[in-house]
Amino acid sequence: MQPEGIIRVMTVDDHPLLRDGIAAVIEAVPDMRLVAEAVDGAEAVERFRQFRPDVTLMDLQMPGMGGVEAISRIRAEFPGAHILVLTTYRGDVQALNSLRAGARGILLKSALRKELVETIRLVHQGKRHIPADIAAEIAEHVVGDALSEREIEVLRQVADGRGNKVVGVRLGISEDTVKAHMKNILAKLGARDRTHAVRIAFKRGILEP
Repeated sequence: MQPEGIIRVMTVDDHPLLRDGIAAVIEAVPDMRLVAEAVDGAEAVERFRQFRPDVTLMDLQMPGMGGVEAISRIRAEFPGAHILVLTTYRGDVQALNSLRAGARGILLKSALRKELVETIRLVHQGKRHIPADIAAEIAEHVVGDALSEREIEVLRQVADGRGNKVVGVRLGISEDTVKAHMKNILAKLGARDRTHAVRIAFKRGILEP
């Protein structure tokens, strides 16, 4: 039987060293217990059903089902789930997508040693935690510069080194349409050229490595 007052934690990450590090931190805290681990989103959903943790620590970039989809599925089935995203990435798009999916907070992996325990407690209490720099990025970009699905498809092709003509053939659109999309993309991202647009897209999480 679970002792009263213990915060039950599940960690989801495909890197065993990170999971081991989190386990070591949690084991040293009297009011927390690691009850489950998962290596990808699909396993996270199954483990959540099995263990019903109080707080889930969720990575975003994993093989197979990623963190955003896993958050959506868990929250659809368990609306009261408290999920904290752990990420190395400061991109506002990834952060915003995870919050829209139902995450209660975001914590950069670089801050785990100093902030993990307190952030778990905050999320367990139903409070939100978003680092100031990520919140500022979201506030700056949340209105007006979102790329359409088609624009993201075009930019993904460009990131793979393809020219406008080849992009058009692959997507079934004309070269002129590709050029129009690129013009919109450059304007929305405030980019100087195609290469700059791709760099911005990776930095913000519009495209994933």
